[in-house]
Amino acid sequence: MYFSTFNDTICALSTAQGIAAIGVIRISGTKAFAITENIFSKKISDKNSHSVSYGTIHNHHKILDEVVVTIFKNPASFTGEDTVEIAAHGSLYICNKILELLVENGCRMAKAGEFSMRSYLNKKMDLSQAEAIADLINSSNQASHQVAMNQMRGGFSKEINILREELIHFASMLELELDFSEEDVEFANREKLFELIQKILAKVKSLAQSFSDGNIIKNGIPVAIIGAPNTGKSTLLNTLLNDDRAIVSEIAGTTRDTIEEVMTINGMDYRFIDTAGIRATEETIEKIGIEKSFEKMRAAKIIILLIDAKEIIHKAYETLLQKVNAEINVELQTILIVGNKIDLLAEGELSKIKVISKAEKNMMLISSKDKKDVDVLKTKLSEISNINLTENSLIVTNVRHYEALTNTRLALEDALHALENKITSDFLALDIRKALFHLGEITAHISNDDLLGNIFSKFCIGK
Repeated sequence: MYFSTFNDTICALSTAQGIAAIGVIRISGTKAFAITENIFSKKISDKNSHSVSYGTIHNHHKILDEVVVTIFKNPASFTGEDTVEIAAHGSLYICNKILELLVENGCRMAKAGEFSMRSYLNKKMDLSQAEAIADLINSSNQASHQVAMNQMRGGFSKEINILREELIHFASMLELELDFSEEDVEFANREKLFELIQKILAKVKSLAQSFSDGNIIKNGIPVAIIGAPNTGKSTLLNTLLNDDRAIVSEIAGTTRDTIEEVMTINGMDYRFIDTAGIRATEETIEKIGIEKSFEKMRAAKIIILLIDAKEIIHKAYETLLQKVNAEINVELQTILIVGNKIDLLAEGELSKIKVISKAEKNMMLISSKDKKDVDVLKTKLSEISNINLTENSLIVTNVRHYEALTNTRLALEDALHALENKITSDFLALDIRKALFHLGEITAHISNDDLLGNIFSKFCIGK
């Protein structure tokens, strides 16, 4: 098992490694106060929980550092155990020396995620909340932070637990029927059970379907920039990023491979992918690059079809647009046609093109070279992303949760089938037990040591 024992006292640096103004060392366990007192200048075990003390850390009678020590008495702590946090100066030497002294006095260095694991085992949070801590630490934008915070505060767990409680009542009635099987009685109203399962199934499906949005929030919305050679795809990427990330050249076919970079727009991450120009070619390496362009395009949520703005007048881009439409799922993906290089157009030509573009859905004009209307493009990307978050949005971002919800859905569909076909109570009860089991996997009402070890081992040390 990944976590061998929880009877000992653990310690770890909870702030980032490296030189900083402050380094915080966390200690948790039954001997947390006694071990700290062995190296700290003041007694802390007689103080109230959440008390703060200023004093010195001693290294064999020599002062190592002046520190602030905060205590949390069980169960009023993150782990549910007696906990101490030592705020020292952020010197690597000082922090490592304090950890060394703690180990000398009876502490063990914590493993990755062990503080969160103890919090879970001491029922301070359920498993989905614990997993949200890792998501919160790794959140890189407003959207991912909001989803993780809502889950950590128990919004997702509450929804799952409501579903489980409603099912448990009928499951107990069915189990009672099995105890009286010889008397052929029904304690569970089949009509009400059918309605309940339909209601729960709809909610489970909705949560499972949110995983596609959750995955995008977590990893960034993939946006493929495609088009013919020399339409300015690499220039657009550089302009969006405000950095010379891609090589720009007047020579057609300069980009042979895909280039990916992430930037945040209105609190959401977008993963922009610059691709090789699409054209007929016999050059082997360029053909491979074009095939990669189509691969990235098929995997993107939004496709920027970048064209030379002059092509809008005669609709010379339509052949390429048809080719793109043939390769993607038009129900799941959005194509934004962007006419570039408006800086090269004459005034009369530009006016005519503006009239045409306004009449077209999802078409706009920019100059990536002069950064003209690139901010408008960013706004348009936000509008068509189609991910609306509220403070209480329930979005599934964890693949483990998605798998559990999928298995729950299958079990509930089997239960509906059993009710519709008047299958005996023992088989119906089995289907509902399966649904309860898979729902329980999310919050770890049902769990095993291997599952817990795998989840918490991915946390950072000190958390």
